[in-house]
This record gives sequence, C-alpha cells and structure tokens, in this order.
Amino acid sequence: MREVVVLGVGMTRFGKFPGRSIKDLSREAVEKTLQHAGIERKEIEAAYVSNSMAGLMTGQESIRGQVWLRPMGIEGIPIFNVENACASASSAFHLGWLSVAAGLYDCVLALGAEKLYDKDKVKSYTALGTAVDIEEVDKIVEMIEKSDLGGTSTQGSGENRSIFMDFYAALARYYMREYGATPEHFGKLAVKSHYNGSLNPHAQYREVVTLEEVMDSPMVSYPLTRLMCAPISDGAAAAIVASEEFARAHGGKPVYVAATVNQSGISNVPLGGEGIVRRMAPLAYEQAGIDPGDLDVVEVHDATSISEYAFMEDLGVCGPGEAKDWIDRGWTEIGGKVAFNTSGGLVTKGHPVGATGLGMIAEIVWQLRGEAGERQVENPLVGLTLNGGGVLGTE
Repeated sequence: MREVVVLGVGMTRFGKFPGRSIKDLSREAVEKTLQHAGIERKEIEAAYVSNSMAGLMTGQESIRGQVWLRPMGIEGIPIFNVENACASASSAFHLGWLSVAAGLYDCVLALGAEKLYDKDKVKSYTALGTAVDIEEVDKIVEMIEKSDLGGTSTQGSGENRSIFMDFYAALARYYMREYGATPEHFGKLAVKSHYNGSLNPHAQYREVVTLEEVMDSPMVSYPLTRLMCAPISDGAAAAIVASEEFARAHGGKPVYVAATVNQSGISNVPLGGEGIVRRMAPLAYEQAGIDPGDLDVVEVHDATSISEYAFMEDLGVCGPGEAKDWIDRGWTEIGGKVAFNTSGGLVTKGHPVGATGLGMIAEIVWQLRGEAGERQVENPLVGLTLNGGGVLGTE
C-alpha cells in the first residue's frame, strides 16, 4: 500500500440555508478545496460523493454525485455515490484513501453534502429516523430500555426528537449510574463546544453560552438539554486525497493519513460494553504506529455531549470513569492535554449528515497545517477523527 496524503480541504459554513441547493453548497466546498490543494479540477481522477438524506429531503436519488459535480465541469471520471448514515462522509474519504493507497488513482475527490433543514421539522426528524432498521424500531427502543437500568427513554423528555436522542440519553444515564457523572459534566462539554464554535467561522452556532444556560435549555431526553445536542444543518465539505508522489509534484503542505479504519456494529452489545469504538481504536493505533498518548487534537462525533464524554474513554485518551475528571480539569480544552472538538463539534459547528465526517477531517487538516486561526492548538503533530452513524440495537 502506498503512502496517502490529504492535499487540501474546504467546506461551507454549516447552518440552515433554505435558499441554497446542494449543487450550490457542493460547488463552494469543492472550489475551496481545489484552491487549498493548489490543483485543477482536471487532475481529479475519481470522486467519492457522500449523502444520506437527499432522496427524502429533495427527491434526488440514484446519481447524486454526478448531478452535483457535472455543473462544475467534473465529469467523464468514475463517480461513486456513498450512503452510510451519519458516517457517509468519512466512508467516502475511506474509499478514496483505499483507491489511492492501492494504486488505482493518484488524485481523488471526497465530497460530502446534505440539506437537512426544512421548515417542517417533522420532515427532518423523519429523515433522520430512517438510519435504523425501520422494521425493528419497537425492538430497538425495547433493547435500549432494557440496557438502561437508570430510567426509560421518555423520562423527562421533550416531544421533538429522534430515536437517537433516546439512545444517547440512556448512555448518559449509564455513565451517571456507573461512574458518578452528572448532567453538569455533559453541560461543561457543551459550554466548551460553544466557546470553540465561537472561534470557528464555519460553525452554525457562534455564541458563547454559560453552564447555567445549557442546563436551563429545554429538555430533549433526560439528562440531555437542547444546547447539549447537535442542530439540524445544511452544508458541504470536501478533501483532495492523493498519493505522496502526486503531492511532491504539486508542493503545498500535505497531511499524511497514517491510518483509516471502518467497521460496522455487532449485535447485543450492552450500553457501556465493549462497543465499536473500543474495538476499532486499537486497530487504528496499530496501523498508525502510535498510542493514545500521542494524540494532540481530536474531532469526535458528538451528536450530543455525552458522545464526546464516552469517546474520551473509548479511545483510551483517559481510563474508565476518568472522563469527568478530565472535564473538571479542562484537559480537553484548547491548550489542555488533548484538545477535543476544536471546531465546536457537531453540537455547535452543525451536523449536515452527509457532510459531517469531512467537516471533521477538514478541521484536523487545518490544525495540523497550523491554519485554524483563533482555535489553533500549539504545534500539533497527530490528529484523529471519529465519525459514526446509524443504530442497530445498541450500536
């Protein structure tokens, strides 16, 4: 396998853009990426285009990537459409990496785009709710509740939410019950995310909030409040993935991809058990030749703040039961031991499902190139992204 680099990245601001099409959002992300990479579109040999919800939200099916790329003059090359729930964009990136590493191509585009916002919130929540086995929804709810000895999924909850919020809430109650975490720990992570987001021009929410404001915001599913949860978002993000030889010929500041690991979940994993992240992280570290102590900056899939809390431990950055202490000491803030979600994370940067993973990759690339502006971590050498999507059972 060949060495693979990210030569450039780009993205739109994430947010609610009722007046913009996916074509328009995609064009902005791709043009920024080409400029950042210092290449021309004619040098792209293949494209991997991720999206999850366009069929339900806009009616566009089947040839989404071809439809969105042709107006930019990107045509006549292999274009692969990738759909993998909230992990669609990282899956597109993984496939692009694999094709370059295997020697099939020297330069490929990974693009993720999504329009999830609609004035009818039910439409958006319905689309999100399809990332499960739709014939087994009742069984999934029952499984979550059986795994959640600390309460039911509807305890102290609001009406407008997806099944995923009940899953995350059950996970939060697990950490409260087993390790003494409190709702305020999840709230502190949200405060950090909003602060980091205030420094990010690509973030959907750019307002600093207090812990009191987070805790007093409307309940979504106990103990998670609205300001602990990612918003509905539109947006696009992209990356140029290339061989080391191609990068040398073009100059610039390539970021090397030391490892990329992709897996699906398995059945009957209890909340807090040996879940998919705990199984995957050692594989990624082994492939990259590092351990968790080498990480400088990390972007994780915090659809809610409890996700970031759990992933701190699942990735081995801290030990079981230690996440709350890291939070209290500020060790995951910019300037701390390991900076988590410098972009603001999904909670404030936004979560346009099909673009989310590439938005995370863009942040890590900017950090490693020293281009993250006010949120720049000091001299980072190693970064990691963790993106996931869909629920079958409890993972």
